[in-house]
Amino acid sequence: MRHYNYICCQTPIKLMKVAGFTFIRNAVKNDYPIVEAITSILPICDEFVVALGNGDDETGDLIRGINSPKIKIIESIWDDSLRDGGSVFAAETDKAFRAISPDADWAFYIQGDECVHEKYLPNIKKEMEDNLADNKIEGLLFKYLHFYGSYDYYGHSRRWYRREIRIVRNNKAIHSYRDAQGFRWNDRKIQVKLIDAYIYHYGWVKPPSGLANKLRNFNRFYHDDAWMAENLPETFEFDYTYKNPDRLIHFTGTHPAVMQSRIAATNWNLNIDLKALNKKMTFRRKALQKIEDWTGWRVSEYRNYKLIK
Repeated sequence: MRHYNYICCQTPIKLMKVAGFTFIRNAVKNDYPIVEAITSILPICDEFVVALGNGDDETGDLIRGINSPKIKIIESIWDDSLRDGGSVFAAETDKAFRAISPDADWAFYIQGDECVHEKYLPNIKKEMEDNLADNKIEGLLFKYLHFYGSYDYYGHSRRWYRREIRIVRNNKAIHSYRDAQGFRWNDRKIQVKLIDAYIYHYGWVKPPSGLANKLRNFNRFYHDDAWMAENLPETFEFDYTYKNPDRLIHFTGTHPAVMQSRIAATNWNLNIDLKALNKKMTFRRKALQKIEDWTGWRVSEYRNYKLIK
């Protein structure tokens, strides 16, 4: 049912409704901050749909432990045969999106290793309100900080996306694209507005042993067994130059309040030579990075969206 206020018992004024959504499986085994992810945006959501995958750990207990009447859990069976480019992640995202109440206006997507700082919530809500009646705006585009190895550093690399859609219209013609990194409206790119808010991505903040497990668990949704045996055998040991973020920048800001207890429990140190990391960049990548540093323009940037505002 849609929510309305009435002025003089005559003119109905529709109130905006926002639904959050995500998918998750084996968050405990893979050390995903799923509770922090959900609770970071829950204050500005009227409901929150979680597609809970058929895992073998206590992820369901984590979600139920949030103890919010806004949360709706739908049980999901993953199709483990989908190993082409992470398409199973898009399939699970779509399950959660389709379960959103039809009277929701906006759908706020967050992945299990992402968080939003509480300082951005008022502006995010205002952007949804201000653009609600502008049908040209089909989604809202967020900036990204990709933390790497430590909560003290974030990676800055052309190899990593710097913007992505995280809020879309609640229109079921929209679907998750490829490996759930973005969205499409039917088969076209979504028209978006870039807003002044960041997603904090924590997927690469783990000790070496945890990142080795992450890579093995994650890549089996992209590659077959032969590739896994050759590239990520059981004996694989992770070092922080593996992903090669090109540059690590010291983070001087604050992390979301919901992440503070997790950060306080950190029990490893980032063991990486920052100067040696920079030396691994090719001349071409260094030149392109300089252009971006000087102008803000990322040459030949892949954009899974159409920026119109």
